[in-house]
This record gives sequence, structure tokens and C-alpha cells, in this order.
Amino acid sequence: MDLAAYIAILSLVFLFLLRRVHGLARRDGKSRSMRRPPPSPPGAVPFLGHLHLIKKPFHATLSGLAQRHGPVFTLRLGSRDAAVVTSPACARECFTEHDVTFANRSLLPSQRLVTFDGAALGTASYGPRWRDLRRVAVVQLLSAHRVGCMSGVICGEVRAMVRRLHRAAAAAAGGSGAGGARIELKRRLFELSLSVLMEAIAETKAKRRDPDPEPDADGTTDMSPEAQEFKRVIDEVFPYVSSVLWDYLPVLRWFDVAGVRSRILAAVSRRDAFLRRLIDAERRRMADGVCGEKKSLIAVLLALQKLEPEVYTDTVITAFCSNLFGAGTETTSTTVEWAMSLLLNNPGTLEKARAEIDAAVGHSRLLNAGDLPRLGYLRCIIAETLRLYPAAPLLLPHESSADCKVGGYDVPRGTALLVNVYAIHRDPAVWEEPGRFVPERFEGGKAEGLFVAPFGMGRRKCPGERLALQTVGVALGSLIQCFHWNRVDGVEVDMSEGSGLTMPKAVPLEALCTTREAMYDVLQKI
Repeated sequence: MDLAAYIAILSLVFLFLLRRVHGLARRDGKSRSMRRPPPSPPGAVPFLGHLHLIKKPFHATLSGLAQRHGPVFTLRLGSRDAAVVTSPACARECFTEHDVTFANRSLLPSQRLVTFDGAALGTASYGPRWRDLRRVAVVQLLSAHRVGCMSGVICGEVRAMVRRLHRAAAAAAGGSGAGGARIELKRRLFELSLSVLMEAIAETKAKRRDPDPEPDADGTTDMSPEAQEFKRVIDEVFPYVSSVLWDYLPVLRWFDVAGVRSRILAAVSRRDAFLRRLIDAERRRMADGVCGEKKSLIAVLLALQKLEPEVYTDTVITAFCSNLFGAGTETTSTTVEWAMSLLLNNPGTLEKARAEIDAAVGHSRLLNAGDLPRLGYLRCIIAETLRLYPAAPLLLPHESSADCKVGGYDVPRGTALLVNVYAIHRDPAVWEEPGRFVPERFEGGKAEGLFVAPFGMGRRKCPGERLALQTVGVALGSLIQCFHWNRVDGVEVDMSEGSGLTMPKAVPLEALCTTREAMYDVLQKI
């Protein structure tokens, strides 16, 4: 064994012992101030803690541990402590009584690389800068008035999507596709979400090389170049952001044999170049005086930059836009994909939703945002989908800024808080047959007062809820109104859950799409 190998081994042993001594001292300090710590799974391994217990998907592992250790328990995840909450009462306690205490984010090393060291709205520390960023987001992009003004953009993008689906279905019907065109919905829904946000954030569109390309042989069309580029970035970044070992074991970051850091930075560099192009284009439009009456969010941020250049730096603007794109594209498209999967496995519910839309909207026009208040059953379907498959099953991690009590247990300052809304939404003590898809449970205010929080609660609740629900409602309603949907080969849709921050489907949804005869003339004209 050469000298370098001996040095490496001795370094690892020294670091382990140093960490062990530091951990014992810290736990001893905590024990003096914690009279009743939350229970913890037995068998913690030195240096690793409970990492050996973690399996994918993470939220499912935590649900299983909660069944054995109760609604509040702690985990030692490498170098970090985390409190896991899986009951409605304790979750409400965290976001009401202790809302300020848990208003900070618990940022992992990979998240710091992706979020400009926490400069983004969703990851910024609670304080004046975060309040300024949230005010800009709520007032300039996500207010009821602004979302109402965006309804035309949403409906226009949905109209473009259903037109392309109609062309694919018509091509399949004219060939050998008597059962309809075989469609993978996720990438079409992702492009829809991205196009809506690009219009709102940058006042531009995810343009295709061909505005309405002919379908490929399999009945599909390519996403726009912008959507493809951003989707690649999302696909590259998300697996690393949701990884466990690299984030929780400092030794892996010090040596980084797998090159995780360089891969994250490469994907982030491509994302930032994409965003800088949008920002620079808006800056040129403003310099040329060609901005429209309705300013884009980037235009608002650039105007603020002129007033407070030390606050609204290019980094802050890029981080802000990145946060909104990342939060709004994957979550919205994933929610519609889960909803369509549930409807295909429950054809009676699908027909009931279609009957409601036919009665309220008819066959002479496409559904629009103004119809949503009259489509109560469609809203129940969306609510039930978000109950069963919340876009962020663990929300975003919070962190305690002071010692506090949760569920009667002492939680020390600096502890990460993981609220498992996936498990809470499926609590058998609250929901009858919690694993079943039953939209009727939300009819007539039956679920009022029950804990359903797919967008979070309290100060850090997602401000994009209104925009997300409108986009999901118009997209899902239009897919139901315009097309007949069938399962491929009659096989039940696989509902396995994938791993990640947004709980994607393990197997992307593919379905057979056929244009409804009653809507054929309408779709031919758009």
C-alpha cells in the first residue's frame, strides 16, 4: 500500500473520530435542554445514523417508520437531525403555533448549488429579503387579478395542445390506429406548463421550429426546443437534489468520486444560460422601449433593479425566475398526469366528469377558465388527486430557528422539519378507505376542516396555488371534453410512484386518444 493510500485512510479515521466526538458533545448539550425528545428508530449506525433505513421513495419509507414510531419521530441522517411529522394535529401545530419558528428552510448542499446558495424565493431564509421576494411574486405574478389576466394565455396554450392531439388522433384514425393515437402525456403537459410560465415571466413563448408540425409515425410531436432544453435540465438536476448520501455525508462531498458536484454545476450552468437569455432579451426590449402595457415579471424585476441595484442583482433575478420555472412546470404537469391516470383506471368517474362538462359548456366551444367555478365535480377530481398524489409529498423541508415543542416533544433549534403530507392525506383515522380514488368525498363541503395541504401552510405556503389550480383545471377539463381516452391494450395504468421532490410516476402515462365526434368540428377550426 503506497503512502497516498495510508494518508487517505488515516484522514478518514481522523475525520470519523472528530465527527464522533463533536456529535457526542452536541448530543450531550442537547440532552440537557431536551427533557422529552421525539422517539427515534433503534439501530443508528455511527457516522451514518439512520441512512441505512432509507429506501426510495423517501416519503413511503417515512410513512412506514411513522407506523412504528408515532406521528412525530426523529432521524439522524448522517450529519443532520430531522424531525418527521405525519399527523394532521402536529402539522397544524407546526404551521400555526410555531409558524415563525419553522419559517426557515433546511438547505442541503446540493440545494445550495441549485438555488444560488438559497437566494431563490422558495429557499431564502425567513427575513426582509424573503418578504420582498414574496411580495413581488404575489403582487406582480400570482395575485388573483394577474392570474385572471393570464387566463387567456392558459386557454391559448391548452388550445394549441388539444389541436396537436387532435391532429395526432386524426392521423392515427386515417392509418392503422383504429384504437386511437398512442400518446405520452407528460412531455406535452410539461411544454404546456413551461409555455404558460414563459409568457407570464418573460412575455415570450416556447416557440416550435414548426408552429404545428405533422405528427410522427407514432402519433406524437416533438416538444419545442426551449421545452426540451429546460426538461433536460430538470431531469438532470432533480435526481441529485433528492439524493441522500451525497447531501448527508460530508466525506462524499470532500472526495466526490462520483463527480456529483460537477454534474450538478454543469446542469445548473445550462439552466442559468437559458434564463439569462430571457433576462437579456427583456432588458433589450426595455432599452428599445417596446415593452407592452402588461409588464412581464422579468420587466418588473429589472425596473426594481434600477431602484435598488444592490438588492435586485442579476443573481437574485435569475434565482427568482429559476424558482418559479422549477416549481411551476414539473408540479403542474405531474398533477395532470396523475389525474388522467386515476381517471383511466376509474372510467365511471371519467364519464361523470365528461357529462358535467357537456352540460355546463356544451359542444360548440372549448372549455375556458371562466367555466371552472361551474364545474364542481372537476374540482373534486383535482382535490382528490392532490390528496392522493401531492406534487411535493414532503413539502419543502423547514428548519427550526429556536427550541420548541411539537406533539409534546422537544425539538431543538437547527432541526430539519419534514412534514409528510402524503402520509397525512392517507391517514385512515381521518379518511375512509384512504387509498381509494373517491372525488365525491370533497362534494358539498364534506372535507371541510380536514387537513389537505398539497401547497403547504403558513408563511411558506406556495404562492402559486391559484395559478396552478387554474392551469390544471383548464388542461384536465379540456382533455376530458375533447377526447375519448382508453388504456393501452386494456391494461390498468401502473400507479407506482417514482422518487424525487415532486413524486413523478414511475412509469410515464401512455394512453390511446381519439377525438370525440361531438367536438370534431370545433377542433378542426382552432
